Amino acid sequence: MELRHLRYFVAVAEELHFTRAAARLHIGQPPLSMQIRDLEQEIGVRLLERSQRRVALTAAGERFLGHARRILDGVGEAVADARRAQAGEVGELRIGFTSSLPFTDLLPDVLNAYRRRFPAVRLQLQEMFTSAQFYGLARGELDVGFVRLQDGAPPAGIVLREIARNPLRLVVNVGHRLAKAAQVSFADLADEDFISFPGDIGTDLPEVLRALCRKAGFEPRIVQTAREATTQIGLVAAGLGVALLPAPLESVRIARVRYLPLAEPEAEFRLAVASAEGPGAPVRGGFMEVLGAMGGP
Repeated sequence: MELRHLRYFVAVAEELHFTRAAARLHIGQPPLSMQIRDLEQEIGVRLLERSQRRVALTAAGERFLGHARRILDGVGEAVADARRAQAGEVGELRIGFTSSLPFTDLLPDVLNAYRRRFPAVRLQLQEMFTSAQFYGLARGELDVGFVRLQDGAPPAGIVLREIARNPLRLVVNVGHRLAKAAQVSFADLADEDFISFPGDIGTDLPEVLRALCRKAGFEPRIVQTAREATTQIGLVAAGLGVALLPAPLESVRIARVRYLPLAEPEAEFRLAVASAEGPGAPVRGGFMEVLGAMGGP
């Protein structure tokens, strides 16, 4: 049985007239009659009563008509869904992002714009450090990543498009000697206790901190590590040291903390959108179009 047999039968059942059904289908009446007979022979059931004056559905034909319509409707829905998937209008988009990104306008704005344009796409969001995003992209577990990095090339097979640069801030306790300074240079921080991320966590910030300190002529004295930026801010509030974090985290307001600009122009972090090489899933293309329309890559 082929789909055309079902289409032919539905046309005859709705018209109850072979000539009109043939005209509707743009085929001749004899081939249509032959196709209906073939269908009846294949399923072993008489679907239509025929006479010189009329065509009528048998009881079996009435039942079969409902099934045939549902099958044809289902095929139409499947075709439409496949076309929507090809256009990136349905499916699932898996996005990785660094912890400070929700504190910027970028992530909420692009997600809101994307949902308005592609409401049927499911979004799967994962907060991940940059190295974990690279790993997920390489393994096909992510479609897009929002990563922060300083310098250097991405891993093989990963494409980066820079979309913003955020300055870094020195996070100090309100009682710190520099708390009221308009700007701080790393040359003033040689004797400070630093709070930082563990070196193996997958962010460039520990290395950025070391590079800035070394350029100023000293090695940073790291007295505490924490995996979460907000935890580091809390430790600064407790007076355990100072921290170096991206400027968007200034929106984390704690009474005993100040965020100070840095004099060094290289004290900044690049924000880039990362993806695996190749065309990728259609949903990724749609997301990139939305991001580009907002002034992204």
